[in-house]
Amino acid sequence: MAYYPDWAGPNFPPEKIDFARFDWIDFAFALPTEQFDLTWDDSGATDLLERLVTAAHASGKKVKLSIGGWTGAKYFSPAVANDANRDVFVNNIMKVYNQYNLDGIDIDWEYPGQPGQEGNIWTHDDSANYFLFLVLLRSRLPPTARISAAAQVVPFADQNGQPLKNVAPFASVLDWVLIMNYDIWGSDSNPGPNAPLSNACGNSTQPDANANSAIAAWAAAGMPTNKIVLGVPSYGYISKSSATKLRTRADDATLAVSPGLVPFQDPVTLKNDNGGSDGGQLQFSQLVEQGAVSVPGFQGAGGFTRNWDVCSSTPYLTSKIAGQVITYDDPESLQMKAELAKTRGLLGVNMFDVHGDTENWDLVDAVRDGLGLD
Repeated sequence: MAYYPDWAGPNFPPEKIDFARFDWIDFAFALPTEQFDLTWDDSGATDLLERLVTAAHASGKKVKLSIGGWTGAKYFSPAVANDANRDVFVNNIMKVYNQYNLDGIDIDWEYPGQPGQEGNIWTHDDSANYFLFLVLLRSRLPPTARISAAAQVVPFADQNGQPLKNVAPFASVLDWVLIMNYDIWGSDSNPGPNAPLSNACGNSTQPDANANSAIAAWAAAGMPTNKIVLGVPSYGYISKSSATKLRTRADDATLAVSPGLVPFQDPVTLKNDNGGSDGGQLQFSQLVEQGAVSVPGFQGAGGFTRNWDVCSSTPYLTSKIAGQVITYDDPESLQMKAELAKTRGLLGVNMFDVHGDTENWDLVDAVRDGLGLD
């Protein structure tokens, strides 16, 4: 599984996806409006969605529409607040579902019962209302449709802002929950891992924020493991930093791989998705294209050293010349996450997002290897 975001369209058309490597693609994002309708961030989004569905169905694969996202959650709370609003919202979702010949709906509400992005509307009753909305949506969708919910590493918030202790009712209406195990730490002068596998050293300041703990938390609250999907990133973060180790990690937690293992290249300074070099996100493919990661081998290049944080089981790059630290995932760390998903009996793995991989699908293939797929 993977997300296909509308902003990928100009450089990564939906027809470029190798659908043989996926079962589901989630198109991101439709945005709830103040009138409980759906809108789009990009004027070309609906064209991309139509093309994605056509290409996926031609390959025998399926597409869900993802509603919300970090910047699209402002009106979720009022949209599900009462019976009348829920009815309008679900009716409008169904119009889009039918218009674009979809196979399911993904709800990415960040986050019920919590503020999320500044300006979001929220109440302490959000999670209870969310459940009622999902029940209604399930009743209107055809039996073959699938409903998923993207969620934090801990269950939805209760009326006191604490993780729900019982999510079994949600399990009865959702086909799966996608745990977004990424963005744990972003760009910072004291950087930390983007997507920790575990808190292996027991010294994280966010001990619940890792794949292993997240799976345990959701399962303990009543979500069957075969209804859990582990979300993994194809992107990382640039930090303007001279750090040689990741934050809240043991002093001996780093193993460095010498950049001398690959042919010498002129030093590079990495740019993020928007062209900046002081912070922000960048795709794994950009690490390769900009010359900081070698292929094959995925070692440091261009003045960058690849290091391994044993506490989070993730790599990171350091460059004294560029003054940058890059926290990211690569084939090795993603295969480990997929192996965890398989060992714990999860439904699968979903990558955010599909256009961050290399031309040879190195990240996706590593996930498939970890899941034991051909």
